[in-house]
Amino acid sequence: MAAVRDGWPGHLAGQHVDVRLTAEDGYSTERSYSIASAPPNGQAPSQTVELTVQRLPDGEVSPYLTQTLQVGYPLELRGPIGGWFVWDPGGPRAAAPVLLVAGGSGVVPLMAMIRERAAVGSHTPFRLIYSVRDPAALLYGDELARRAGDGLEVRYVYTRTAPPGSGQPTGRINAALIASAGWPPEESPAMFACGPTGFVEAAADLLVRGGQNPGAIKTERFGPTGGKA
Repeated sequence: MAAVRDGWPGHLAGQHVDVRLTAEDGYSTERSYSIASAPPNGQAPSQTVELTVQRLPDGEVSPYLTQTLQVGYPLELRGPIGGWFVWDPGGPRAAAPVLLVAGGSGVVPLMAMIRERAAVGSHTPFRLIYSVRDPAALLYGDELARRAGDGLEVRYVYTRTAPPGSGQPTGRINAALIASAGWPPEESPAMFACGPTGFVEAAADLLVRGGQNPGAIKTERFGPTGGKA
C-alpha cells in the first residue's frame, strides 16, 4: 500500500501511476505500476492505493520497492494515468460480459476490475484467463480462489509447469482455449488483455481471429524494463 496526499482524485479500475525515486545525489528514475486496489466508488478518494510490484533481480526500482522501502519512506507518485483501459461499472456497457486475459503480472489492473465488481455488487459476468509460467508465479492465487463463483470464472494456463497431480497440459493460450474459456462474439463482450507485449499481441490476434469485435478489445502492454506491472 502507498499513502497518497496533495489532492489525490481517486482512480478508475485499470489505471496506473508513475513512481519516481530520487537519490540523495539528485539522480532519479521512474517506473509505471498498475493500481491493484478497487476505486473508491463514489466515496471520498482513498488515501491509500495498492501497487503490486514484481521484483526483477536486475531491476533498478523493483528491488528497492520490495526489499528496502519501509513505512514512512517518501515516494513520488504521478497519476492516476489512463482513461481508456478501464472498466466502468456505471458505464453504457456495464452489463456486457467481461473477458480478462492476463499474462504474468499483467493481472494487476485486471484484479482492480475484479475487486471493483465485488465492491459495487455488480452481477456482470466476468471470465479471467490467466497465463503464468508455473503455480509459484501466480499473483492473488488465494484471493482469486475465494472470489471464484458468483459470476466470476477463472481459467489458469501454465506455460512451463502445471500443478502437481493436476494432469493439466502446459502451453500457451491458443484459439481453442479462447473459444472455450471466453465469450462467443454474439454475446458482445468487453475484453481486456494485459501483459508482456508479445503475449498481448497474440491474445488480441486470437480474439479477432475468433470473430470478436476489434473495437471492443482493450490492451495494455509492458516491456522488460520500465513498463507497467
